Amino acid sequence: MRAAALITGGKDSLYALVKALKMGYSVEWLVSMAPRRRDSWMFHWVNVHLTPLVSEAVGIPLVYRETSGVAEREVEDLKRALSKLDVEALVSGAVASRYQKSRVDRVCSELGIRHVTPLWGRDQAELLREMLGSGMEIVFTAVAALGLGPEWLGRRLDQGALEELLDLSRRFGINPCGEGGEYETLVLDAPIYGKRIRIVRSRVVWSGDSGYLAVEEACLEGKA
Repeated sequence: MRAAALITGGKDSLYALVKALKMGYSVEWLVSMAPRRRDSWMFHWVNVHLTPLVSEAVGIPLVYRETSGVAEREVEDLKRALSKLDVEALVSGAVASRYQKSRVDRVCSELGIRHVTPLWGRDQAELLREMLGSGMEIVFTAVAALGLGPEWLGRRLDQGALEELLDLSRRFGINPCGEGGEYETLVLDAPIYGKRIRIVRSRVVWSGDSGYLAVEEACLEGKA
């Protein structure tokens, strides 16, 4: 079945793509929506400008579209982008956010295509462990929750970080996968990458109790 995959460069969308390919979907397009507003409820904005590198790394062409970032209007922006593609399904990395899933469900229904959500409803601790075991190299690029300070920005999501996240979830109720906006990530390498992403230059932007890693330059490099 011909499909497009909604990607941000983060762990959930990339792992959903990995799973969809293993399920036999022929993913012919990657789709990235770049919100003009940082308070978009639908789309990831931190370092979404790096998705062309992801596209090149996996060898699947990218449809990159700006969106208003305004609630509901951004859903129509997604629909317009998808309506131009000859696909039968859309893959997304939805895990637990009913707000996002319900709106993508509606767009897919209106376009007559299937919404494929390989990660939906999974136990989040188990899902994160599975991602780590898959060979993905994941770094934190934004944090906005109790217990997540600037030292997390640029940190690798490894077993130690995972255990800390689960502890913070127990203590403060944060969503382990970051579905509530607690954190964002960037996938530097994955089994489906032909080359890995290297961050050349970045800076930490911090304000109050939240911040992000602004990647100013990145490139692809060969794998060892």
